[in-house]
Amino acid sequence: MIWIIAALSAAGVILRPFNLAEAVWAVAGASLLIALRLISVPEALAGIAKGTDVYLFLFGMMLLAEIAREAGLFDWLAAVATSYARGSARRLFLLTYGVGIVVTIFLSNDATAVVLTPAVAAAVKAAKAREPLQYLLICAFIANAASFVLPISNPANLVIYGSRMPPLLQWLPAYLLPSFVSIVATYLLLHWTQRGALRQEIAKDIPRPALSGAGKMAAVGISATAVVLLASSALGVQLGLPTAVAGALTAATVLIREKKWPWSIVKDISWGVLPLVAGLFVLVEALAKTGLIDTIATLLHDGAQRSAVWTAASAGIVVALASNLINNLPAGLIAGSAIQAAPISDQVTRAMLIGVDLGPNLSVSGSLATILWLAALRREGHSVGFGAFLKIGIVVMPPALVLAIAATLAGWVRTKRRKRLAHARRGSYGGRHHSDPSNLSSVKRWRAEL
Repeated sequence: MIWIIAALSAAGVILRPFNLAEAVWAVAGASLLIALRLISVPEALAGIAKGTDVYLFLFGMMLLAEIAREAGLFDWLAAVATSYARGSARRLFLLTYGVGIVVTIFLSNDATAVVLTPAVAAAVKAAKAREPLQYLLICAFIANAASFVLPISNPANLVIYGSRMPPLLQWLPAYLLPSFVSIVATYLLLHWTQRGALRQEIAKDIPRPALSGAGKMAAVGISATAVVLLASSALGVQLGLPTAVAGALTAATVLIREKKWPWSIVKDISWGVLPLVAGLFVLVEALAKTGLIDTIATLLHDGAQRSAVWTAASAGIVVALASNLINNLPAGLIAGSAIQAAPISDQVTRAMLIGVDLGPNLSVSGSLATILWLAALRREGHSVGFGAFLKIGIVVMPPALVLAIAATLAGWVRTKRRKRLAHARRGSYGGRHHSDPSNLSSVKRWRAEL
């Protein structure tokens, strides 16, 4: 019964029957589990409590994104990119992609989907682009492709690692190269799929608006928040509370300066994301009672003992596909719970995180960011069907995913090789000859692990 309720809830989140919000289906599923006594109230509350850091992070990021949108910061960024294009559709594509990278890295992928999309729509309208869709697609694809540059770039990163989030100085060496590969590969492949539309002409002389005082203050607040979060990550501090405090302080400062009531900001924030995530945490807590989490954790642990590289690659691809079937939020919660339930090797964890973050570029149902992008698109009078997005995603996502996972595993193999060689040298200096049979057998074991 738990499986049926969880499956129906996930389907409701993705398909939104009767046009009901995603949160309704997640909360309804969690409530039904409690009503049928498939999970106790204390167990449900314990599941909800596991997401505290995620709720605080989302709260702060939503405040920052909305105050920046209200102050016109995103409209200004998009307009500046359009003016620098100077009549070149390809240059505008590159500049829009660049703005998307910056917003995703420092404000999370949800901000790119929700607030950058309408700004890009307005900018391409001002540029008089006959075919604006390829620029709007950027907001969806870069929101996922650049979402593991930093821990703050995607709420799913917090879900995967939980309280074991690596400090920034450990995160960057692990994810910088895969992120670069993901961003570049996604750009090249997306550009290739839109090459015909990029031959169009766009307006050359586009006025560049001045950034308002509120916009400048919002930019300063976001920059300060980025510094605080980078420092928190470097010190190994969980990111939720610093994000919430920084977001609240930035919003309060801008509102006081503009002499506005908080309602002007609060009313436009998508608060439904919070109960959605809480409901999903309860569903995953119930699934843990079925043994699913322990089974996945055992499979990952045993597979990594046999071949860490192949297990990592397989797990990353499987979780990427699963994200498109059930959405990456529940997929990430299940993967994160499995990772935290047993000692899973770093390379497996990294590959699974890349799968959760980048995998959703296959379909419009893959991530919360993509679903939010689709809703923002419709508000601007544009639409993309499931099949149309899939035709692009199936070209863009798989190569980018394979290359990003390969990059992270290659980095891990190089690091391990250096450590092994250093250990072998220390052993030989200590009096053991390099042809010692025990040394040879250790080399064979190392090769088997790879």
